[in-house]
Amino acid sequence: MAGSDSVTHVAVAIIGSGFGGLGTAIRLKQEGIDDFVVLERAGDVGGTWRDNTYPGCACDVQSHLYSFSFAPNPEWSRSFSPQPEIQAYLKRCAGRFGITPHLRPGHEVRGAEWDEAARLWRIETSRGPFTARVLVMASGALSDPLVPRIPGLESFRGTTFHSAHWDHGYDLHGKRVAVIGTGASAIQFVPAIQPEVARLHLFQRTPPWIIPRHDRALGEREHRLFRRFPAAQRAVRAGIYLAREAFVFGFRHPRAMRLAQKAALRHLRESVPDPALRAKLTPDWTMGCKRVLLSNDYFPAVARPNVELVTEGVAEIREHSIVSTDGTERPVDAIIFGTGFRVTDQPLAPVVRGRCGVTLAEAWAGSPKAYLGSTVAGFPNLFILLGPNTGLGHTSVVYMIEAQVEHLLGALHHMRRRGVAALEPRPEAQAAFVAGVDERMRGTVWTAGGCRSWYLDATGRNSTLWPDFTWRFRRRAARFDPTAYLATPAARERPSGVAA
Repeated sequence: MAGSDSVTHVAVAIIGSGFGGLGTAIRLKQEGIDDFVVLERAGDVGGTWRDNTYPGCACDVQSHLYSFSFAPNPEWSRSFSPQPEIQAYLKRCAGRFGITPHLRPGHEVRGAEWDEAARLWRIETSRGPFTARVLVMASGALSDPLVPRIPGLESFRGTTFHSAHWDHGYDLHGKRVAVIGTGASAIQFVPAIQPEVARLHLFQRTPPWIIPRHDRALGEREHRLFRRFPAAQRAVRAGIYLAREAFVFGFRHPRAMRLAQKAALRHLRESVPDPALRAKLTPDWTMGCKRVLLSNDYFPAVARPNVELVTEGVAEIREHSIVSTDGTERPVDAIIFGTGFRVTDQPLAPVVRGRCGVTLAEAWAGSPKAYLGSTVAGFPNLFILLGPNTGLGHTSVVYMIEAQVEHLLGALHHMRRRGVAALEPRPEAQAAFVAGVDERMRGTVWTAGGCRSWYLDATGRNSTLWPDFTWRFRRRAARFDPTAYLATPAARERPSGVAA
C-alpha cells in the first residue's frame, strides 16, 4: 500500500465489513493479495449483525449454513444463533484471517468516481481520499433503515427509533408503545418487549405468513463432535442446504405452497384461540410472495391482553398519539419502526459514478440490473456483492456471497495474467442475463402470488431475488467467463500521480 499527495492507493477497496466485505477480504488474503482496504463507516465489523441489536434479534437461517464455508464454527449455542454470537463470529474471523490491519473504521464512503484516463476509482471518504484499481461494494441490502413519511411525525414529543437503531437507553417498562410494521424484525422484538410494556399497539399493514421455528440448544456433546470431526458439521450443513433448496419448488410453482400454508394456518390456530384476532392475522396471498417468517412466540404475544393489533393504516402522528385511518386516536409514549430497509434503492447508488459521470442510480433508472448480480455495464472494475437479483427468500445469502467473491477472484486473476487494466460486462451479456432472470421470474410466487412486497422495485420488477436454485447461480457465477466482458489493456505508462 502506498500514499501519494495524501491520497492512499490500493489495488482493491472494499466498502463494508459484514459477511460480504469480510468474505472478500479473507479470500483475497488466501489468494496472496494483500494490497486492499476495507472501508467501514462504523467503528467495528459486522454489518447488519453489528447494527441490529434489538431484543430477540436472531438469524432465520440455521447457523451451520449461515456462516463461511471455509470457517465453520463448532461452538454455535443454538441451531438459529442470536445476533451477539454472529457478531462475535465475524469479529473472530477478522482476527483469525489477518483482516484487522486492513480495516479502516470510521471511513464512510461519500462518493466514488471512475477515472477513465487513470483507469482507477477515486473514492472520497469521511477521512480522506483513496484510489483503487478495483472497487467492491459490499455494503449490503440491509444497511440503511427505512422510516416511512407519516404526517406529523416530526411533531411527536415521545421517543421514536427504528429497530435497526434500537435505543437501549430508553426504558420500555410500563410505557404505551406503538410498533409500526410486522416484518422479520418486529416478529422477533414484539414478543421480547410485550411483557414489559403497559400497552402495545401493533400496526399491521399486511399479515405475514409465519411458520414454526424449529430451534434448539446445541450442547457440549455436539460441540465436541464437530470439533473432533469437522466432516460431521459439513454433513449437517449440506443437509440443511438441501432441505432449504426444496423451497424453490414452491416459489417456482405457487400451487406447491399449499401444504406449507396448511402447516402455517395450523400453527396460527394452535397459537391464537380468538377467531376474530386469528382472521386479522390470516394472510390472503400466496406464501412466499413476501418473506416467509419463523417464530414460535409472536402469535402468543399478539394474543396477550396488553396487545392491540391495528389493521387500519396510520393517518397521522400528533404530539402524544397516533391517529389511524378510521379516526381512532391512541395515546403513546414511544413509537418503534419495524419498517425494513432501503433494499431496491441502494444508498450508494446516487454517489457511485461510472464512465462519463453517470451514477448507478441514473443507469438503473429505478430498476437495478447487473450481470450475475455482480457487475454493471459502464462501470469498469466495479463489483457488487448481493447486488440485483442475488437476494434469497429461503436460504443463506452467504452462499451467494461466496459465489460472487469467486467470480471477483477469477476476474482479478484474468486481469493479472492478461495485462488488463479494466473489465466491465458487455451490455449484451448483461441484458441476456437480466432477460433470463425475468423469464424465470414469470409465474413464480413473486409475480403471481397476489401481493406487493419490498422485493419489487419502483418499476414493479423483482430486482431483489434470485428465482432459481442457488447451486445454479454458483455454478455460473463462481467461474469467470472473459467472453462476457470488455477488457481495457493496461497502459504502458502509469498515469502521473498514481501509486503502484
